[in-house]
Amino acid sequence: MSDWLILVDHASDLAQHETPHKVMRVRDYLTNPGLFSGRRPNILNLARTYGYQSEGYYASLLAEARGHRVAPSVQAMVELSRKTLYAQALPELNAALTRDLEGSDVSERPLLVAFGRSRDDRIGRFSKLLFDWFRVPVLEVTLAAGKAEIDRIRAVSPHTLKGETRDFFLDSLERHTRRKWSPAKEKAQARWSLAVLLDPEEKTPPSSQTSIKRLANVANKMGVEVEPIGPGDLASLAEYDALFIRATTAIDNYTYRFARRAEQEGMPVIDDTASMIRCTNKVFLKELLDLAGVASPRTEVIGEGAKLDGLMDRLGSPVVLKAPDGSFSRQVHKVSTEAELAERAKALFKDTALVIAQEYMPTTYDWRVGVLGGKALYACKYKMARGHWQIMRHGADGKVTEGGSETLSVDDAPPAVIETALKAARLIGDGLYGIDLKENERGVFVIEVNDNPNLDTEVEGAVLKDALWRALIDWFSARLEKRMGALKTR
Repeated sequence: MSDWLILVDHASDLAQHETPHKVMRVRDYLTNPGLFSGRRPNILNLARTYGYQSEGYYASLLAEARGHRVAPSVQAMVELSRKTLYAQALPELNAALTRDLEGSDVSERPLLVAFGRSRDDRIGRFSKLLFDWFRVPVLEVTLAAGKAEIDRIRAVSPHTLKGETRDFFLDSLERHTRRKWSPAKEKAQARWSLAVLLDPEEKTPPSSQTSIKRLANVANKMGVEVEPIGPGDLASLAEYDALFIRATTAIDNYTYRFARRAEQEGMPVIDDTASMIRCTNKVFLKELLDLAGVASPRTEVIGEGAKLDGLMDRLGSPVVLKAPDGSFSRQVHKVSTEAELAERAKALFKDTALVIAQEYMPTTYDWRVGVLGGKALYACKYKMARGHWQIMRHGADGKVTEGGSETLSVDDAPPAVIETALKAARLIGDGLYGIDLKENERGVFVIEVNDNPNLDTEVEGAVLKDALWRALIDWFSARLEKRMGALKTR
């Protein structure tokens, strides 16, 4: 049986007789997490749109959570959403296009590239390179007027292709699915310094200026130069050896562009783009935790138009509703009645195709365990804001109120809390994570995994003090030394 699965929005987008591989509707894939249990299919996501939080977006996001190999990846979707995110690819792509054409013009405008192939045989190397960068089944490349220079790259849905163009797509699909899966293009560059990305306009950054200065002092003693950079310094990022992001991350802002550029340059980075994508979205985390058997509050993922009757019977009342990509307690609502549930859900669906509904777990504090490189670094109790059910309270006037905190050594924290946090962090990656947990008479439950946790000397470092920053520098140094060693042996 074929190990390829092709996802479409409508059965007419790709008929089963047009391919020997299994064709399935995106919606059916989303709503059946147990499909292909014990198998790892190669998935081609041919959804009509890859827009942020669309069903096509979630198909790739959940494929990654389920351990399936998928193209395009969520990372590629995000990058192609705006030119500034894929700008780092343009110099190499333009150079390849110029070499292929050798001064002549292209035979068609815009260019259509399907699975690394073009109908213009002269630009074969360029077409392959384009696919290596993004792994998107069909791409349309618009060139600048009168030039062999890329103006725009966008994904194209195969259902829009007609006649000879569709025949070309089907032939390219058939050729591509004969081959084994191969990884995306990697790049490399290295120097011995650490860039720390800060946003001077941010009111509540993940690390204070005082803490960053302390990091710099500790790093200096360890022979590592720390240099603060800002949102406008992307062009100079390659001058550094590693990147530590201390601005609040989001996949649709400059922090993602910095992380992606760092990865393209071969630089170790906290936070890496994969961690950003995985931690930002609570739908992904829900499936990831469920599949790994990590305890979390009872949770349901609901789609727009889904019946909400019986939800409170299953999860209890009140219910917590969350936008998949909310942060800092934003877009998180506690609802106590069916009417309130329907009203809040309707409002959230204006911005997202899926919404999280979760049982309410009242506690006087949340645990936050910091994990770095797979090892527990610190354990904090974050207390609820006064008169509120969360650790942060956002007032109507924009004022943010936080509860207090208490920091413990890892050895003094409950073993079950540490073990659960470590298990959750390993599902995400090898970087720096803050795992939020609740502990009650039923056990320990993971609430969230943060890719960009707070890190301040006076709170998270209250027990470790400078050892907190030494551990961070050691993490970067180990990866730098490994990379330098590999370069010397070439």
